[in-house]
Order: sequence, then C-alpha cells, then structure tokens
Amino acid sequence: MSDSRDNLYANPLAQVDRFSFDQRVVDVFPDMIKRSVPGYPTILNMIGTLAERYAAADSQCYDLGCSLGAATLAMRHRIRAANCRIVAVDNSPAMIARARQIMDADSQEVPVELVQARLQDMEIARASLVVLNFTLQFVPIEERDLLLKRIAEGLNPGGVLILSEKVAFADAPHQALMTELHHEFKRANGYSELEIAQKRTAIDNVLIPESLEQHRNRLKAAGFASVDVWFQCLNFASMIAIK
Repeated sequence: MSDSRDNLYANPLAQVDRFSFDQRVVDVFPDMIKRSVPGYPTILNMIGTLAERYAAADSQCYDLGCSLGAATLAMRHRIRAANCRIVAVDNSPAMIARARQIMDADSQEVPVELVQARLQDMEIARASLVVLNFTLQFVPIEERDLLLKRIAEGLNPGGVLILSEKVAFADAPHQALMTELHHEFKRANGYSELEIAQKRTAIDNVLIPESLEQHRNRLKAAGFASVDVWFQCLNFASMIAIK
C-alpha cells in the first residue's frame, strides 16, 4: 500500500484528459497534494485541533470528499468526546477502497463509516463538525448553495464547518501574481513546466474556484452565524463557519 511519486503529467500527452479521481490519481495522491497545496499539513493539523475542541458527545463528524481519509485520520486521532463517530464520504470508488485499507490499518477506536456517494446526496444529521477540505471546488457552482444549506441544517447549535478551498481574486494583477507564485511553489517541489501546464489543462473546468467574498456570502446565506478565514497561503485558504 505504498504511495508513489506523482509523475502523471511528466511526459508529453497527445491528449490531456479531464482530471478525475481514478486509480492512477489514488496511487500518487498523497505526493500530489503535498507538492501542490501550500499549507496542507498545517490545515490537517488544525482539523485535528478543531475536532478535539468541537466534536461533541453523541454526535457525528463528517469528512465530505474524504479522498484517502487524511482529514478523517486527523479528526480520529484527536476526538475525545464519548460516543462520537465519523462519516467519511467520497464519490470515487478507488478513493473509498484505499481509504478503507488505511482506516483498517489505523488503531484508533473512534468509529469511522466510509460511504461512497455524491456529497449532494448525503443527509447530514446530529453533526458537531463537518469538513470540506478542498472539496466544494469540485461541486458544480449551481449545487453549492443547497449543499451548504443542508450542512448548516444538519449541524447542532454551535457546530462548525471547516471549508478549505483554492480561491480566486477579483483583482486581475493579484490573481496573476498568486497563480505564478503557486506555480513557483510547484517548481520548488520538483514539478516541471510540462507537468504544471498539463495538470492545469486537465483541471480546467473541473476545479472551479471562487473568491473568499463569494464563500462568505454563501455561508452566511446558508445559515452560519460566524464566518471567517483562519488560514491562507497564496491562493489556498481555509475558513471556519460556526452555526
């Protein structure tokens, strides 16, 4: 179950297909996200800290778009509340299959239910904490309002949503700067110009970022009382929304 180095776009491709979370991506995903998302380890560590703070007895915590379960593990290792369980959801069969292996090898006792489903189809109930860690950006924009509204309705009073996203900027020069600095981050982590270009083509119109203002407005409209950014590095940010 060893993870491989991400070289999916290292060689010239006659056709760059739309990015999908298939078995090829699963096999390199930990390396891919570590080398592509600035601040990712910090975000995971804080998800664990927030789980310890907000996970309540007799409640559920959700990892929506769990991929291989990194956020699930961060929560699982820090939850102290009695009779609290984690529901980890992803629509990729390959991701869920590998996540199940990872959870089975983990010795923590907090129960984890792995569910293969669309996030938009999940019922959220008795939740004290919900995590959308770089997930909403893959949900069609027209479906985001309803998803966040259902999350807010399923959270207990005082419950928390952690929303991490790649973000866009209204100011064109700032957007260009943040994009170039993100590419520089990738170069420093060993990605070539070819890899950066081909990955960008693959992800175009698959990952749709929005601005922090758009996220704030949507979260407020969904029913969250308090919303703000707790972390940002370049064009990647994480927000806390409290019901």
